[in-house]
Amino acid sequence: MANTATTLAPPKRAGYVQALSILGILYFIMGFVTWVNGTLIPFLRIACELNISEALLVTFAFYLAYFFLSVPSSFIIKKTGFKNGMALSLVVMAAGSLIFIPAANARSFGLFLTGLFVQGAGLSLLQTASNPYVSIIGPIESAAKRISIMGICNKIAGAASPLILASIVLKNATELEAKIVAATDPVEKAALLDSLASRVIVPYIVMAIILVLLAVVISRSSLPEIETDKNGSSDGAGKSVADNRTSVFQYPYLLLGTLCIFAYVGVEVMAGDVIGTYGSALGMSLDKTKYFTTFTLLAMLVGYIVGIIAIPKYLSQDMSLRISAILGIIFTVCAFMTTGFTSVTFIALLGLANALMWPAIWPLAIDKLGAFTKIGSAFLVMGIVGGGVLPLIYGGLYNKEGLFGFLYSDTMDFRHAFLYCMVPCYIYILYYAIAGHKVGKR
Repeated sequence: MANTATTLAPPKRAGYVQALSILGILYFIMGFVTWVNGTLIPFLRIACELNISEALLVTFAFYLAYFFLSVPSSFIIKKTGFKNGMALSLVVMAAGSLIFIPAANARSFGLFLTGLFVQGAGLSLLQTASNPYVSIIGPIESAAKRISIMGICNKIAGAASPLILASIVLKNATELEAKIVAATDPVEKAALLDSLASRVIVPYIVMAIILVLLAVVISRSSLPEIETDKNGSSDGAGKSVADNRTSVFQYPYLLLGTLCIFAYVGVEVMAGDVIGTYGSALGMSLDKTKYFTTFTLLAMLVGYIVGIIAIPKYLSQDMSLRISAILGIIFTVCAFMTTGFTSVTFIALLGLANALMWPAIWPLAIDKLGAFTKIGSAFLVMGIVGGGVLPLIYGGLYNKEGLFGFLYSDTMDFRHAFLYCMVPCYIYILYYAIAGHKVGKR
């Protein structure tokens, strides 16, 4: 078989802009669906009467789908193509949203987790299709800039979604929580909990309708198809590079990149979704902490804007990753050494440190994969499960009732647990930025 580069037929400018616009909408959807979890954690903790460790199963169920379904997603995309794969993913996400209706009516945490898992499955398919598409649709050197643009769309939605959902499902949350705790009549208490749970129904019906409509739009759009099924790779300048490797496991920089994605998504979710429970542990009220996720995502927006301006003109992708990892270590240590709103502010600033990680890791890990681009993308998407695992490790370190409760130590509080979860991840990300992305690359 002839060696050829992964290619996309050179688009007209209008077609290129249209493709990026459609992808921007998809990244907006990803952000909205993903970051409502920061609101669902305190909401379900009250509505389903959970402890903090049980509530953190929200992120675990959601991100576990990425681990199990990313590789199957690559085979689905191979059959459907990128465009139809993206449309199908939106339908799957709509199905997951509709599961919230019986979950709310029964106040069943298991059904809520099922809906989250199905949503995660749809997002796994969407990520597997859209991320390599954004990387390959133009020069690999500017892939981080394109992904940063997509990241702005993602994080605008992410910043808005907790505000929108929290204003609906956690309205007067502190007062309502006090009433539930004070209720002595089981019937009265059940009525209060049922009323709270029902608040989530309408938002998720609206979400399902929008997702289905977008699926129709995407399936009928003129998005160009990318050819990635031939052997060989690009050298970044569009030239074909002979590569006789026969297995995706022969690309160590990809495998190391998968672990890097695991670490990155873990710290991102800790900074975005766990910040609310961290604030609660510091003694802050739910009426305040329910908006903390938005602060983290606004910091990420600033980081993405920096990426668009600086990459690749002033910063290479690997250098931006080094700086980000170092900032992550500094902000985490500062959060540990301070208290109150100062500590929460440093956690929110982790959004700034994390912003350029995904745009840098993805193109570094997927570069020159040629025929293995789809399966390589699937491997990287598998790494997203870190967003579900790291919060559970965090909970297990200081709460023996958590899934990782075997890690529990009665001498450790939530502040130490946060530090011990975050710093090793940032150290590994720093290693990948310095050396890991070069291992085995020709």
